Amino acid sequence: MTRPALAAAACAFAVALAACGDDSSSDGSDSGTSAAQGTDLAAVKDYLLSHTERLVADSAALRENAEAYYKLAKSEDFDYQRLLDDHSAKVRRLVTQGQRDFAEANPAYEQMEGVVAGVPSLADYDVIIDAGSDGSDPENAVPFDLKTPAGKTFKQPGNFNYLIETSAFGTEPKFAAKGVEPDLDGDGKVEFGEAVPDADFYVAAARGFEKYAKELDSASRDWQPTPSDALTALVVMTPTMSEYFEAWKNSRFVAGDKASEKAFVVASRLQDIADILGGLVLVYDNVEPVVAKADAQQAKQTKESLTKLHAFAADLRDKEAGGRKYTAEEADTLGSQAQERAEAIAGQITQAAAKLNIEIQEG
Repeated sequence: MTRPALAAAACAFAVALAACGDDSSSDGSDSGTSAAQGTDLAAVKDYLLSHTERLVADSAALRENAEAYYKLAKSEDFDYQRLLDDHSAKVRRLVTQGQRDFAEANPAYEQMEGVVAGVPSLADYDVIIDAGSDGSDPENAVPFDLKTPAGKTFKQPGNFNYLIETSAFGTEPKFAAKGVEPDLDGDGKVEFGEAVPDADFYVAAARGFEKYAKELDSASRDWQPTPSDALTALVVMTPTMSEYFEAWKNSRFVAGDKASEKAFVVASRLQDIADILGGLVLVYDNVEPVVAKADAQQAKQTKESLTKLHAFAADLRDKEAGGRKYTAEEADTLGSQAQERAEAIAGQITQAAAKLNIEIQEG
């Protein structure tokens, strides 16, 4: 199940759970407004804007590098064999820099994803930048086509993180230059990370990435966070652990050369999980005073549970970074444990929202 579908399922779960909760606040009263009075969520918006600004800067650097690569390829009439024969060192330098640029942009987005994907008014940008599928999955496909400088149109090609990462690392053959072996270091073999992207596609993807990063930044500046937004983000995004652990299991970090995932090669999905949960912890910290009006002790317990879930993910991330290798079976077990804990947290928040008559928004 993709993230848009998971978000919809989480909302359905929230609505069902709220229906089973305390009926005392369902009488049309203004208890939600009263509970929210005096709530200051400026820190949540500041956190979001600090990351949208980073993403704008990182996507601009990535686009500038792609432009340089495109210009070099164009100078050789997009004859990639000649490009490698005459400019192998420069190609290697540009491709390596593009990979570094993406490695910078990726956490800039993942750390704010809990807010972007969890707030309905911003969630379309998560589909565009990080979560949307290609046209083969119409229900979850991105809402854009990509037109290259040469005039070729890619219909609903997938999200920009996927397009950029798989182009820069050569893990998606249809985005790679045709007819050449990307042996960038000249050692007679093509190893992971050696890639020659199709310059026409790569520069179009980089331009689109920067465009939508700027749009997200603008939309984020217009956004005025409410307790409903904050609680919705927590309910929608916390119980998505199984999706991330499944992607991790199928990535190079667990499956190695047998990986079925073409993306998630720059950073382990464990890093993304820890980044997302870190953002959600910040959101909860700022909305906890509202939750505490429903049940102060439960609000404290929810905070502890969410903090521990974040620490659980961060510990796995750090162990893997230190050389620990996990099996597919371990990934399944860990994912189930994380999902169970996440669903319990989302249930607690949903019940508090129901008591306070604060809406959990549907996407």
